[in-house]
Amino acid sequence: MDTKTYNVLFLCTGNSARSILAEGLMNKLGAPRFKGYSAGSFPKGQVNPHALATLAGLGLPATGYRSKDWEEFAQPDAPSLDFVFTLCDKTAGEVCPEWPGQPITAHWGVEDPATPEESEAQAVRKFKDTALVLRRRIELFLSLPLEKLDRMSLLHEVKQIGTR
Repeated sequence: MDTKTYNVLFLCTGNSARSILAEGLMNKLGAPRFKGYSAGSFPKGQVNPHALATLAGLGLPATGYRSKDWEEFAQPDAPSLDFVFTLCDKTAGEVCPEWPGQPITAHWGVEDPATPEESEAQAVRKFKDTALVLRRRIELFLSLPLEKLDRMSLLHEVKQIGTR
């Protein structure tokens, strides 16, 4: 039986909404086998309050998150990453740092729920919808028989999840 803890990094540009939701979902759904992290290429420096409210609404912890630069995860003392998933198209097209551990990477693009012109009700709905998409993808990912798949098969599978 595989007892390894897998480190999963979710990336967005601002690290304030989608990647925060994914981090929270992974840490709840994947515990103790998976540890979720999030970061951004140009972090906003604060977490979107709707992301925290959405996590709380799902019964997940809504504290302890921070908007951070992806360079933190490229440092020698950073956790060795097993998987890196980009959640926004802009980040997917950027040149990422060299991640320790040579993680499997895939793009799981999700529309940004943090659009300022939305009404409060529309914003709440968009964040819930985004969380549902991320939850479905994370659940699919968690159902993969990691110990039975070779690296190429696993790469194929995680890329496919991003299209669902």
